[in-house]
Amino acid sequence: MRLPSLFRRTPFRLTLLFLALFAATASAVLAYVYFASASEARAKATDDVRAEEQVLTAIYRERGRDALNQALVDRTIKGGTYLYLLMDANRQVITGNLTPPFDPMENPPTERWDTFRLTATDADGRVQRRQAMGVEVKLKGGEILFVGQDIGDTERYLDRLTQALWLAMAMVLVLGLTGGLFVSRNVERAMGRLNRVVGAVQDGDLKARAEVRRSGDELDELGQGLNTMLDRLEGSMASIRHAGDAIAHDLRSPLTRMRAKLEVALIDAEAGRIDGVDALQMALSEADDLLKTFNTVLAIARLQAATGSGRTPDPALFDAGELAADMAELYEPAAEDKGLDFSAEVERGLTVEANQPFLAQALANIIDNAIKYTPPGGAVKLRARRRSSGEIEFSVTDTGPGVPEADRERVVQRFVRLDNSRTEAGSGLGLSLVVAVLEAHGGRVQLDEGPGAYDGFGPGLRVALVLPSAAGAA
Repeated sequence: MRLPSLFRRTPFRLTLLFLALFAATASAVLAYVYFASASEARAKATDDVRAEEQVLTAIYRERGRDALNQALVDRTIKGGTYLYLLMDANRQVITGNLTPPFDPMENPPTERWDTFRLTATDADGRVQRRQAMGVEVKLKGGEILFVGQDIGDTERYLDRLTQALWLAMAMVLVLGLTGGLFVSRNVERAMGRLNRVVGAVQDGDLKARAEVRRSGDELDELGQGLNTMLDRLEGSMASIRHAGDAIAHDLRSPLTRMRAKLEVALIDAEAGRIDGVDALQMALSEADDLLKTFNTVLAIARLQAATGSGRTPDPALFDAGELAADMAELYEPAAEDKGLDFSAEVERGLTVEANQPFLAQALANIIDNAIKYTPPGGAVKLRARRRSSGEIEFSVTDTGPGVPEADRERVVQRFVRLDNSRTEAGSGLGLSLVVAVLEAHGGRVQLDEGPGAYDGFGPGLRVALVLPSAAGAA
């Protein structure tokens, strides 16, 4: 038969385990308490009997048997818990308040201890069998002296202590089991809420979230982690949907143009009116643009995977200043052809550990964007320097239209293109690739306003790529 779900839960099983361990520990402690109490009580009775026996033996040794007999009579008359018996060498009773408790022995030892049952009558006339103990010693003249004590009260105390300890053990088990059921029920309810969220997500509801009680326990941490994961999952799904829409939007026109050109080239070639080589070259150019877009997407995916693993892809040590100088030399002619004032301010000895091709591509993207969106007559400046924090910074500043502050977080996302850039060729992946490169290298991208509006230009844009300096670099 299958047990109810409550009894199959891990918290309940752990409760049973800890309850068993606690019960074993409690049993050991309670057993120690019992045996320690019993030992203490019996040790005290033994010490009392021994002290009384020594007093009586001293009386016999100093004053003889008659004095001992008189002392026993006096003590018996006074009453108390002590038991006395004086016998001659033939074990005939001389005086005392009990019958001989020991069976005769051949060649009895000089001293022996024993416990026995004492028959007594309580205040109501009921006969009781009470526990007693004592010591029998052989005196110098051959007489036998027995001194004992009624320990029935001690035994009753120990019986009550035993009952109390058993009751305490039963309470420990009952309270522990009750607490385990209570804890298991609460954990089962909390886990049930989490399971319902997981089930809802499995059914396609990405809006479902776990309830966080703000108690700070591990269930809250699990709920917060689940909610964070679902937030990222929902964001990823939204990004995928947005990327799909953007790809469809940005690739539809090139694909349509390419198909139309191929169709026209085919018709004209069949009619013998034109040579199809030129049309095919234009179609190949369109195909190259499409391949470039997809290659950029793949590069971003590779960099994001590297970011998740914490490893920079194919790192190497090199001088970032030399890279910046090479990029300035490469793009200066293009800027001059457009009528832009291009300048570079580059420090040397900026050692970084990075993937040089990826970093070069990121730097090329921001320089190319600056040249592309800055109108003729404007200016573009490239700078490479070491910050006071030790970080390495590439920055490109232009006097173009810039990016509104409200759009700066959005513009670095994949396939996002602002309205004023739709007239320029591109896929909206340039800055996304830049961000992916910097994140894979443990750096960051900062977008700020440029030099401001002046003489029809501006306000411009300043894009900074900030990288950590190589370990051990000055």
